[in-house]
Amino acid sequence: MALEIVLITGMSGSGKSVALHALEDAGYYCVDNLPPELLPAFVALEHRHHGNRVAIAMDVRSATSLHQVPQELNRMRSQGIAVQSIFLDATIDTLVRRFSETRRRHPLSHDDLQQGRKALVQIIELERELLANLREQSHVIDTSTIRASQLQSYVKSLMSSAKGQLTLVFQSFAFKRGIPMDADYVFDVRMLPNPHYEPSLRDLTGIDQPVADFLYHQPEVVLMQDHIERFLAHWLEMLDQNHRSYVTVAIGCTGGQHRSVYLVERLAEAFSNRWPALKRHRELDGR
Repeated sequence: MALEIVLITGMSGSGKSVALHALEDAGYYCVDNLPPELLPAFVALEHRHHGNRVAIAMDVRSATSLHQVPQELNRMRSQGIAVQSIFLDATIDTLVRRFSETRRRHPLSHDDLQQGRKALVQIIELERELLANLREQSHVIDTSTIRASQLQSYVKSLMSSAKGQLTLVFQSFAFKRGIPMDADYVFDVRMLPNPHYEPSLRDLTGIDQPVADFLYHQPEVVLMQDHIERFLAHWLEMLDQNHRSYVTVAIGCTGGQHRSVYLVERLAEAFSNRWPALKRHRELDGR
């Protein structure tokens, strides 16, 4: 069997430990905070002694040598090793709140006096700059508004998708809770007829058949779906040829319950014959 490597990186406080535990549950041999200089030797050693699935977490504590990682990952890919890189991110406000709640010190903080909000924000911005190259080459998961159980589920679903080809992630969301940071494409469908104003449909979701039937018979919804499908069909082919591993398509409406959910379901179905297509419903999954 070919060796599989999953690299978990991301912002401090974004959930790397949760993601690593999910991979451990999925059968990966996991190690946390591996110095980048040891990556080649470690991969070779683990391939001999622990099997074919290895997950490695790296973070800003290795800042002085993180620049080596993208080149090393490309080298491993050229050797036929299946490499996937996942970057966990969150908004500054979310990260500040998490550090405040846990009373943990940021890895880049030199003393307790630097834990004030203003200084912490500056440290987080520095960390984001140091990790920018890794983020650019990774599949990004925004953990700002999701629970630990959701993150574990998302990571496991990514690992179960087909290796070596483009995987699509369709995600519904509510604009009132913010646009997902991990989206490659964002489509706003708030102008479409809203089932929320139909008393019999208000408490249902876009997954429920009565809502699906209502939206299916709205000409504007059909037209929007067609336009999104045409746009994606054209550009996804080019992204696939450019060897992209993941593309996240976010569909947003006001509450993330009806219109965006329905379109995510339909779009995932439409594209599943061509590429592996995963579905996420940010607001519904968090219930």
